[in-house]
Amino acid sequence: MKTSVSSYSFGGYFGSLGYLGIIDKAKEIGFDGIEYTDGGYMAEPDSAKKIKERCAELGLETVALAVGANFLAADLEGEIERLKKMVDYAAEVGFKMMRHDVAGGYGPDKKHSRGYDNALPIIAKGVREVAAYAEQKGVRTMTENHGYFSQDAARVEKLINTVAHDNFGALVDMGNFMCADEDPSLSVSIMAPYAFHVHAKDFHYKSGMDVNPGAGWFQTRGGNYIRGAIIGHGEAKIYQSIQTLKRNGYDGFVTIEFEGMEDNLKGISIGLQNLKRFIG
Repeated sequence: MKTSVSSYSFGGYFGSLGYLGIIDKAKEIGFDGIEYTDGGYMAEPDSAKKIKERCAELGLETVALAVGANFLAADLEGEIERLKKMVDYAAEVGFKMMRHDVAGGYGPDKKHSRGYDNALPIIAKGVREVAAYAEQKGVRTMTENHGYFSQDAARVEKLINTVAHDNFGALVDMGNFMCADEDPSLSVSIMAPYAFHVHAKDFHYKSGMDVNPGAGWFQTRGGNYIRGAIIGHGEAKIYQSIQTLKRNGYDGFVTIEFEGMEDNLKGISIGLQNLKRFIG
């Protein structure tokens, strides 16, 4: 396995270092690759070319692009076309993979027809079209267990098997299963056979039976409390999950997504040291 870091992990440093400066910092810290989330930097002329060239200069691999998406939006065709443009950007940089959400912001008010199985045919149609387009560009598309509605291992597995396209798979985020109150070690074991890519994210945990711990914590879907942690410091069972992925033949990148309260560069650096030990 190789290590990577998401641009998201740099927090406020993204503003001070810039979208190219984080490449230098990722190399300095010791990562093998870098992953980007979508943002305003993409509108800058030649940003894709600049990212590609800087990474090539430093010998850092361009791993993946992560973008938001909602196939349950009113204008499905418009959303599909927007994502195809994101695929074009990913291909221009040289990203081999692109993660997109599937139902970002979904939350209807009605008391019926709001279940995952109700939404699945619409989501799968959009996902399949984007996957087919991306295949022509040499970019593999992925869904992540992300955003509450499509976060459980069983739901994500059902989506992948409904789409049933060889160019579409899973971005397995070890920590995100905790947002849906799942045991990460069990959920990773379900999703490991579908893994195109992996995120290492850790969380501290407190029971919903306790009083709200305060700033920095947020609630899971079931009402428990979690807070971003340095890799290895929380309860997301990162080491165990990595061993499960290995047993299932995964040998790709593991990207750190850090969202803890510690200084971002410190959190990323300590997290990488632990991640390397866990990978072995």
